[in-house]
Amino acid sequence: MAPPKSRGATRSSNARILLFSFLLALQYGAQPLISKRCISREVIVTSSVLACEAAKVIFALYFMTKEGSLGRMYKEWTLVGALTASALPAAIYALQNSLLQISYKNLDSLTFSILNQTKIFFTALFTFFMLRQKQTIQQIGALFLLLAAAVLLSVGEGSNKSSTSANADQVLFNGIVPVLIASVLSGLASSLCQWASQVKKHSSYVMTVEMSIVGSICLLASTLKSPDGEAMRRHGFFHGWTPLTWIPVILNALGGILVGLVTSHAGGVRKGFVIVSALLVTALLQFIFEGKPPSLYCLVALPLVVSSISIYQKYPYQIKKKES
Repeated sequence: MAPPKSRGATRSSNARILLFSFLLALQYGAQPLISKRCISREVIVTSSVLACEAAKVIFALYFMTKEGSLGRMYKEWTLVGALTASALPAAIYALQNSLLQISYKNLDSLTFSILNQTKIFFTALFTFFMLRQKQTIQQIGALFLLLAAAVLLSVGEGSNKSSTSANADQVLFNGIVPVLIASVLSGLASSLCQWASQVKKHSSYVMTVEMSIVGSICLLASTLKSPDGEAMRRHGFFHGWTPLTWIPVILNALGGILVGLVTSHAGGVRKGFVIVSALLVTALLQFIFEGKPPSLYCLVALPLVVSSISIYQKYPYQIKKKES
């Protein structure tokens, strides 16, 4: 009777993976568009990031309570273990989120989403050096294809805005550069999280809570000297906020929860499909709600990105078994 039960468990697990993947693709794809519409330029970036981190903690604690794992986490949790597993990636993600918030406001939604996918290249790079996770020839080619798409978009955005150099500089230094730096940081933090998951066996919810708290502490410390900190002291934490501002903040927090769930339940293959789907969702929503079709550079770069991610997931590195 064991096989039927096993098949039932497998179907249930697959259904959960499909649900998490669908929700994450929708969140990834809609986030840039919603953020641009709901977060005004007056909103202080650090305040929205801190609110998002607080929401992540609330959601993670709620889900742990619902599944009955909160008590076990409380008994097994140690400060040393939390700092070892979560401190550095949390600080990195906090900086990455701030850079992404800046970039949202200075790039169109589809360009932002495609450039943001270069984090896959940097994740592969860091996992190779840190975890010795090797790549096939096809995967290496796919990663360079992805990087070429990012360069194409960068050159395209610069040439499109060349008629007004100030605007071109705005797009380059406040749009393209921040999202590319954020991609590098994302690759590093993802590799660190993978190490923590494999070695420390942390659950995705526990990692979310720890990283959100540590990241928030780092951000609060930075406000002592940063322009955002000065702005919050002068105008208040919620300066420029409206009820609509909470929508992208909460969606971003739920997206952080979903990233952990998809990674822990399905790994990189499913996440790759999610990323491809998110690009298509962004393009579709931008056309529907803004009435703006993708630019020529986006149309050329989009199939490059889709192809590179598909190739990367289709040809994984296989460890050769030694013959006895």
